[in-house]
Amino acid sequence: MRFRHKVAAGLATLVLPLAGLVGLASPAPAADSAQAAGVTAGFTKSSDWGTGFGGQWTIKNSGTTAISSWTVEWDFPSGTSVTSAWDADVTSSGNHWTAKNKSYNGTLAPGASVSFGFNGAGSGNPSNCTLNGGSCDGTTVPGDAAPSAPGTPTASGVTDTSVKISWSAATDDKGVKNYDVLRDGKAVATVTGTSYTDTGLTAGSDYSYSVQARDTADQTGPVSAAVAVHTTGGSTTPPPAGGKVKLGYFTDWGIYARNYNVKNLVTSGSAAKITHINYAFGNITGGKCAIGDSYADYDKAFTADQAVNGVADTWDQPLRGNFNQLRELKAKYPNLKVIWSFGGWTWSGGFADAAKDPAGFAQSCYDLVNDPRWADVFDGIDIDWEYPNDCGLTCDTSGPEAFKNVMAALRAKFGSGRLVTAAVSADGSNGGKIDSADYAGAAQYVDWYNVMTYDFFGAWDAQGPTAPHSPLTSYSGIPKAGFTTADAMAKYKAAGVPASKLLIGIGFYGRGWTGVTQDAPGGTATGPAAGTYEQGIEDYKVLKSSCPVTGTVAGTAYAHCGGNWWSYDTPSTIAGKMSWAKSQGLGGAFFWEFSGDTSDGELVNAISSNL
Repeated sequence: MRFRHKVAAGLATLVLPLAGLVGLASPAPAADSAQAAGVTAGFTKSSDWGTGFGGQWTIKNSGTTAISSWTVEWDFPSGTSVTSAWDADVTSSGNHWTAKNKSYNGTLAPGASVSFGFNGAGSGNPSNCTLNGGSCDGTTVPGDAAPSAPGTPTASGVTDTSVKISWSAATDDKGVKNYDVLRDGKAVATVTGTSYTDTGLTAGSDYSYSVQARDTADQTGPVSAAVAVHTTGGSTTPPPAGGKVKLGYFTDWGIYARNYNVKNLVTSGSAAKITHINYAFGNITGGKCAIGDSYADYDKAFTADQAVNGVADTWDQPLRGNFNQLRELKAKYPNLKVIWSFGGWTWSGGFADAAKDPAGFAQSCYDLVNDPRWADVFDGIDIDWEYPNDCGLTCDTSGPEAFKNVMAALRAKFGSGRLVTAAVSADGSNGGKIDSADYAGAAQYVDWYNVMTYDFFGAWDAQGPTAPHSPLTSYSGIPKAGFTTADAMAKYKAAGVPASKLLIGIGFYGRGWTGVTQDAPGGTATGPAAGTYEQGIEDYKVLKSSCPVTGTVAGTAYAHCGGNWWSYDTPSTIAGKMSWAKSQGLGGAFFWEFSGDTSDGELVNAISSNL
């Protein structure tokens, strides 16, 4: 697709708090060095930027006796240090740090508290806290450290609805009391042993488990590494009415200028009328799958009015961004499947390196899709390689077998329980892009192909001739033979690709020229028509009113208004294309992309109701 490019967000990732309370409440000595009950010290990280952090200690007098001075001491792991401090005099001896009150903030009356802060280098947390020589934890002695991380859990006894999680014990100088079991980052149980059976799960679903130890002082240690679990049963593809796939693309960059969020799929009614979502795009770099936009994908905090569940994101929740919103959407629509699409027009150049080591590429994609933070969000992977052994934004020379080899490696790694799909060319011309790669040989490894039956013609040919960008069939005067939906599908089927593995593509946008005087296709132009985000392209929701349909040709619509000429699909032409797709035995339809539709999803409805 020519306009599938990565749009720069122009936003910086927010620096947010990443760690909670470390030092716990404890008794502390009074001003005359006698012990004063109820004086405590606690630590928080107020911010974290990876190579450093902001820290804050708070001393609170919850007792009945005033104190007139305080000294807080702690240990940092090697590599972590204080670089600057305020409201306290901070010194160190090796990894041991001491903070004493200033002249103006040493006295604490009952009920009062005082804080001092610092900037730190490194990533460690304080341990072995003492306050005025006593413990910072009221139930422990000075020097009590938090427990270690338990071993990485293992999964056994996986069924449709349950799994047993086991791990090796953590260590602690005073003894481990129990363990918190975390599913998808949230505690689901606290147990005294080193195993737990989780029940009530959903068949055919993905979960992530980790464990955290607690010592006898109720201090929590670091969270273990996670294990991904996929329950048995379920169905890879939900059984939609008529058995057809109805898939739409959701773009990561749509949340910026377009202000199109996952919640819009709910408010428009579209989520209830589709079976699958392709999330676009992940990057392909260095022969591996990689994150496309980390801020949009998993960091952006959505407000309550933007969130699918109506609850605002918080700084400390394990997952934010579009991934969490997709998780919420799937909770609302349990049969909906989400596929992570990699590549696209801009990032397809990375597939050349991927083709050199298909197994290594597949492993990298599997690891990323199944990252414990979002393993439950995605039901498979989609490859959008534009184009194998041919030219798109760049030219690929990987050879005719490269695409087949990559898809075979992905299927071998992801197994039969996950979806493996691909967006493919619709160039049905003789010697065209479909002839450049072994799509028929690769078909055995994919669940379906999204045949990109749009962008056949457009204002990259600035002087025209004007032509519909998504013709269903040929017509007299078409600029290039074979550039139609029917020609592309016929070519794939003749090569041996089953019709049931071919999806027809619909563009929720139009392509247009300016400087056009002729109503019918075939006119001359002076350049691309103006568009909201890019010249020569505009959303259907805009065009339906700004440049209404003049006529139809080859199963799609065109419009001539003023000096502009546009082509785009409407509910009526989509109905005709869906009827044709059914007559051809195709597996369903897909579209690019949700934000081009009207606020009430009239194009999605046209696909759903006619397919």
